[in-house]
Amino acid sequence: MQQPDQGRATSVTVAPPPQAAAPQGFGRPVIVMKNAAKRFGDAVAVEGLNFTVHEGEIFGFIGPSGSGKTTTIRLMNGTYAPSEGSVTVFGEPAGAMPGRVRESIGYLPQLFILYPNLSVKENIDFSASLYGLSWFGRRKRRREVLEFVELWDHRGKLARDISGGMQRRLGLASSLIHDPRLIFLDEPTAGIDPILRAKFWDAFRELKAQGRSLFVTTQYVTEAEYCDHVAVLGHGQVIAVDTPENLRALAYGGEIIDVRAAQIGHATRPLFARLAGVRSIDTSVPGRARLVVEDAPSSMPGVMEVLRGENIEVEGIEQYRPTFDEVFVRLVERHQEETGETLEEAARA
Repeated sequence: MQQPDQGRATSVTVAPPPQAAAPQGFGRPVIVMKNAAKRFGDAVAVEGLNFTVHEGEIFGFIGPSGSGKTTTIRLMNGTYAPSEGSVTVFGEPAGAMPGRVRESIGYLPQLFILYPNLSVKENIDFSASLYGLSWFGRRKRRREVLEFVELWDHRGKLARDISGGMQRRLGLASSLIHDPRLIFLDEPTAGIDPILRAKFWDAFRELKAQGRSLFVTTQYVTEAEYCDHVAVLGHGQVIAVDTPENLRALAYGGEIIDVRAAQIGHATRPLFARLAGVRSIDTSVPGRARLVVEDAPSSMPGVMEVLRGENIEVEGIEQYRPTFDEVFVRLVERHQEETGETLEEAARA
């Protein structure tokens, strides 16, 4: 298994990150983290964890390798006790969950931990036995989960003889054999090809449609797009929690409009400044303007009108949606500015 994430040697008190309002269309809270932190001696792995995961949602936990994602999962599944703060799962303290709660949780770790000398079917049977499924009761469920991950036709093969992607799917099947309501998925798509990655996310959406709650960690920042809510982790701290679209607005201060016209330059800035809802103006590139506005669709007609009123021919106008890689970097940079942490300090973290 992965070694515990390492953090800074000193702790920094931080304000809780911006939180999304209670989400519409989701059920009761399943996981609640309140000011949770984990330290290993003097080293801080994670701190200031504040977020809630609701029933029936895919909650993404996004951050680079070594930022504390696995440590956070281990706090939630009770492997680690928090050094401070609290962690509850289905209303119970994570470190003292009764059996009925533990039986409703599935966990797919980063690494393949099943038995290479057992067949696919035998590994599933072994996982089922750990959860007390009877021999007869597990037969139907075994076929269901193996068909779900497209491994039924490979059930007789030894785990060591199947591909890495198939081993990852076998791990997912093992985490689902007992029909859990909450599933922890620790970097489930790490190291697999884009086609299989897409299949995994199709499977996650299907699990969500069945009413399950999924907590997914990933270092592939673009996968935030597939989640209902996302917590952004930077240097062991949650720096923002919201929907993917709201995180875009948070990172840039609003929505973005790109305008192209030959006459756009520094002299046109006052034209944009007179428009309602414009929050920032960038005309550093000749012939182009990037505007941050409250609402892009409603602002575009006004931008067109003010330019045409000055006989400026607009060559193009469109809403720009930053990639989540850009959003992540912007959020981390803003956090560094707000906390006074330098890039050198961040690199040493």
